[in-house]
Amino acid sequence: MAHHQILIVGGGAAGITAAAQLRRARPSLDVAILEPSGEHYYQPGWTLVGGGVFSLEETRRAEGDLIPSGVTWIREAMAGFDPEHNTVTTSSGERLSYDVLIVATGLKLCWDRIDGLAEALGQGGVCSNYSKDFAPYTWEAIQAFRGGHAVFTCAPMPIKCPGAPQKIAYLADEVFKKKRLNAKVIYATATPGIFGIPTYAAPLREVVQRKGIDARYNHVLTAVRAAQKQAVFQVTEGETSREEVISYDLLHVTPPMAAPDAVATSPLANGAGFVEVDQFSLQHVRYPNVFSLGDVSGMPNSKTAAAVRGQAPVLVANLLAHLDGQVGEAAYDGYSCCPLITGYGKAIMAEFNYKAEPVPSFPLDPTKERWSMWWIKRKVLPSLYWNRMLTGGQHERRFIPGVKEPALKA
Repeated sequence: MAHHQILIVGGGAAGITAAAQLRRARPSLDVAILEPSGEHYYQPGWTLVGGGVFSLEETRRAEGDLIPSGVTWIREAMAGFDPEHNTVTTSSGERLSYDVLIVATGLKLCWDRIDGLAEALGQGGVCSNYSKDFAPYTWEAIQAFRGGHAVFTCAPMPIKCPGAPQKIAYLADEVFKKKRLNAKVIYATATPGIFGIPTYAAPLREVVQRKGIDARYNHVLTAVRAAQKQAVFQVTEGETSREEVISYDLLHVTPPMAAPDAVATSPLANGAGFVEVDQFSLQHVRYPNVFSLGDVSGMPNSKTAAAVRGQAPVLVANLLAHLDGQVGEAAYDGYSCCPLITGYGKAIMAEFNYKAEPVPSFPLDPTKERWSMWWIKRKVLPSLYWNRMLTGGQHERRFIPGVKEPALKA
């Protein structure tokens, strides 16, 4: 049985970032990443793929080029956890043992939870930016649209990047208006409001009103009838619910999401299937040598790549303290960031914490649509991801004890 001092399950944004920061902190650590995919994608860029700004290839890198130097890459999938015996089983049946485990598998997309969706995707105007296989088709569908109903859905939380379902609606609406098409844009979301953080919900409601978008809340997509071009929703109104059928000419779907089955059915999971860690320390509440970060972790934060930037330094500090027989003192405050694109050349940079408080990185009113924030989303954040985050640069240091964050200058 192969053994590693630190075993990381998942080689996405969270796993690689944690590995890189661990190796920077202590180059002597024996770190291994269990990850089957040979490709790594910058998923926050897929909104811009669907909006015709990026090509899919611009969001792709070879996984092997991103594995930090000195880290062992085990190119297999995870099949099961046995935290009582400090082992993980791989897809080939091999057992790996560890001193410390980091779970960073991300989420799975549950296309099959919506009747008829899997068969409809990628044709007939049915698209989704949540998959590399379908994001390019979103742009094709937007370009091919000649008018009628363009319906954009948002699944029940938690999902990756909760702002993404409405961002593509705003971009598509702008394209339709420039072409002077007779289009009705409908944003049908399972959520009770446009955005979960009140500070940013207010300007987004103004955006929806200005654009004339028909926002429908508490709408859960349950089926796609591709032959009739109909989307079926379950709509909650108080304590009652009803079915609503909306005809579409273009349908952009956000699928429901969940933790991978091997995580959800393991002793590591909470009742919802996510890894049960303390929301501040990122350490498992029952297995002290297990940590988790990223989308699969059970913290009540917004699941974005930016959240990983806030989580990784905390996890690393507390994990190293655990290795040293000490109690970690680093605490994650729930920081997340969602660059809310409201049109080509415009974005609201929504940064917030567990308390739903704005925590802006810039000395500007964070609720305003700005070209500068669009430029950061399009140019700065991808570079930050590839060249700083995945290489272990700790640019989010505000949560590490003893390290003071520089004050913003007016």
